[in-house]
Amino acid sequence: MGQKGAETRDRLLDATQELVETGGYFGAGLNQVIAASGAPRGSLYFHFPDGKDQLVGESVRRAGETIGAALEELAGSSSSPAEFVRDVLRQLGDRLEESGWRKGCPVATVALEMAATSDPLQEACSDVYASWESALRSRLAGHPDADDLAVTVLAMIEGALLLARTHRSREPLSRVARQITALLR
Repeated sequence: MGQKGAETRDRLLDATQELVETGGYFGAGLNQVIAASGAPRGSLYFHFPDGKDQLVGESVRRAGETIGAALEELAGSSSSPAEFVRDVLRQLGDRLEESGWRKGCPVATVALEMAATSDPLQEACSDVYASWESALRSRLAGHPDADDLAVTVLAMIEGALLLARTHRSREPLSRVARQITALLR
């Protein structure tokens, strides 16, 4: 694929990610993706011959990699596991607030809407969550039950994002940060 093809594919994925994050799977219709990306309809089917589930699945994986890279960066700059989690919550809170409370987790909405009915999307969501869990586990490696703790912390972060988005407030993120800090002592 040439540079122009790669750019078109990236525009399609960018538009899909934006639409999915703000409106869910059903808010990212193919016509909306084409309009938002400015790509020709034929390009959509050329790059994603398996249709919408392929497009959304790749978008979810791509968003997951972006958040995963941020986790890795924060892990390297935090002095303790508790500081790491507080930094993660702060960064995710900044992202959520800057989006006008429209962008919480780039995976959760698709997981809730489609994991029971689409194996490819369930797999994409599961893979992303597993990668984030692994990143958390690596940072929590010195703690007893690091595997269970990583799942617990991830669930708390996901729940806090949902509540923060619902309430349009950072307060749930702050409360969860305090509880995770207590958990990691």
